[in-house]
Amino acid sequence: MAEHPAYPVGLRLTGRRVVVIGGGQVAQRRLPALIAAGADIVLVSPSATPSVEAMADTGEITWHRRPYEDGDLADAWYALVASSDTEANGRASAEAERHRVWCVRSDDATQATAWTPATGRSEGVTVAVLTGGAPDPRRTAAVRDAVVEGLRDGTLVAPHHRTRTAGVALVGGGPGDPDLITVRGRRLLAEADVVIADRLGPRDLLDELPPHVEVIDAAKIPYGRFMAQEAINNALIEHAKAGKAVVRLKGGDPYVFGRGMEELQALADAGIPCTVVPGISSSISVPGAAGIPVTHRGVAHEFTVVSGHVAPDDARSLVDWEALARLTGTLVILMGVDKIGAIARTLIAHGKNPDTPVALVQEGTTAAQRRVDATLATVGETVTTQDVRPPAVIVIGDVVAVGPARPTT
Repeated sequence: MAEHPAYPVGLRLTGRRVVVIGGGQVAQRRLPALIAAGADIVLVSPSATPSVEAMADTGEITWHRRPYEDGDLADAWYALVASSDTEANGRASAEAERHRVWCVRSDDATQATAWTPATGRSEGVTVAVLTGGAPDPRRTAAVRDAVVEGLRDGTLVAPHHRTRTAGVALVGGGPGDPDLITVRGRRLLAEADVVIADRLGPRDLLDELPPHVEVIDAAKIPYGRFMAQEAINNALIEHAKAGKAVVRLKGGDPYVFGRGMEELQALADAGIPCTVVPGISSSISVPGAAGIPVTHRGVAHEFTVVSGHVAPDDARSLVDWEALARLTGTLVILMGVDKIGAIARTLIAHGKNPDTPVALVQEGTTAAQRRVDATLATVGETVTTQDVRPPAVIVIGDVVAVGPARPTT
């Protein structure tokens, strides 16, 4: 029988049940796009990568921590079968066929009823590329990249071929919105053999990577599993010495509380060439996305960015909180959600006005962005009552009230 090309279609999955079998690297790469599509996602897997586990912990997906069982695809509209158990994948694929559920299989595309195209996005346009016969990931990714870059620079002309160079690039991915990564950072991602990514990096960009790219989850998740900095350094060195083009994808800017210099120093000691690509820091971009200018004429002539991961009374703290309390400008605190009560009390004790406006911006620049307002006196209680969770940027100062009026808790 002659092989026919796939019929391309866009699925509208908002509120519709999607079942994902397997919580590994394939799921980690595909889940963000399914979440962004508004799907009601059920993950069936006895284990998951730290980033996938974080999606379950935050309620973005529902996770059944067990192997696939017959009946799991009941009432599903779409299924992604991506476990390491070939036999279970076959049974799930057969169930999908019986229930007429479109099914993608990561281990055997010939047994699938649907294929995932190479996708990219530019200014509201989604580009999806499929080859005429069986999937050819490298070719579809190359065509996708050419079209997307043409859209971005206005030419729709494929870029010249770039030779991959072994080494490491520390890429600041920006605050979360995948469109806020720099052009250079995106290009380096497109040329990578290996990507070592933080949870706070723009995870939607991982969905654009072709399947042959190895994605390593650095898993710097607060209060969860983590990959020690030494292990990250060793992974960078190991892959670069193997002749790979490695991208260390970090949230925000590599040098703003990102431990980028530690990684650069380790690479330099190992004789590994390294390129640093600055990124948009969440300290200014997230307040801006929430309508808060960190400076404003007649209100604030300076802003100070502080790490709040260590409490003011902790011996490890390097912050002069007494001096900060005397400043009249804007105070931006990163990584301080669980310490903000103690921080607020300390600032008030050193003379800061308890009525100073405070804004907490959770998941800034993403579709899940949320702003909660308070005052320095009430912010500790507000974090609890409003269930504010990291990552969130905290802004303290009169600039919070510059924009349209908002209710204060």
